[in-house]
Amino acid sequence: MTLPVRSDRLDRLDALRGLAMVWMTVFHFSFDLNQFRLIPRQNFYADPFWTWQRLCIVTLFLTCVGLSQAVAQAQGTPADRFWRRWWRVAGCAVLVSAGSALMFPHSWISFGVLHAVAVSLLVVRFVRLPDWGWLLLGLAAIGLASGVAHPVFDTRWTNWVGLVTRKPITEDYVPLLPWLGVVAVGLGAGQWLLTHHPMVLQGRLPAVLQPLARLGRWSLSYYMVHQPVLIGLVLAWTSCAGLTAR
Repeated sequence: MTLPVRSDRLDRLDALRGLAMVWMTVFHFSFDLNQFRLIPRQNFYADPFWTWQRLCIVTLFLTCVGLSQAVAQAQGTPADRFWRRWWRVAGCAVLVSAGSALMFPHSWISFGVLHAVAVSLLVVRFVRLPDWGWLLLGLAAIGLASGVAHPVFDTRWTNWVGLVTRKPITEDYVPLLPWLGVVAVGLGAGQWLLTHHPMVLQGRLPAVLQPLARLGRWSLSYYMVHQPVLIGLVLAWTSCAGLTAR
């Protein structure tokens, strides 16, 4: 059923996505500073201070994916527009894998956040469920990932499912289980809100938060360029610092 969504963009949802992007930027900049030994050594792979931040950032971002799909379905987004967007996401996922293989040949990204988004978009495109159905599916996926594991899923070519017995060595790992569940919960919640409390998503956004909304409208482009820019800034700073030291 097509719902009466007021406009193509919802500022509140864009701002929520923008918040996730700002948090991601701070996290990645800290990671880059650590890689270049410009801050006291941190363990981004085991320290709960960093691992919990990553968990929250990915959860927030993929929840926004689900909410956005609820809005897209309510607006009756045409198929050609969906596929243009999907091919951009899938293409960028391939570029992330290729770029990470150059920088981290032993821990390259075979299934990161963009890979998870691309596959999740296909699922929500072709499966039609009511809001409670998506919520139940999401909770089931999250529960399955927390209680089931098998060594067959531990290889590079099968760990994208998520039912691994040990976390793979990779710079970004966002498997379908449980993360498809997070997208599904976001979709179900979005459908319910648009039906029962549409102004939660469609309401006005305070002027002070408008920059977050503008940032959130360019999430894919920003995601692709922010790390090269951050690394370039760190390299430029270290180079200038080295020249000054001489």
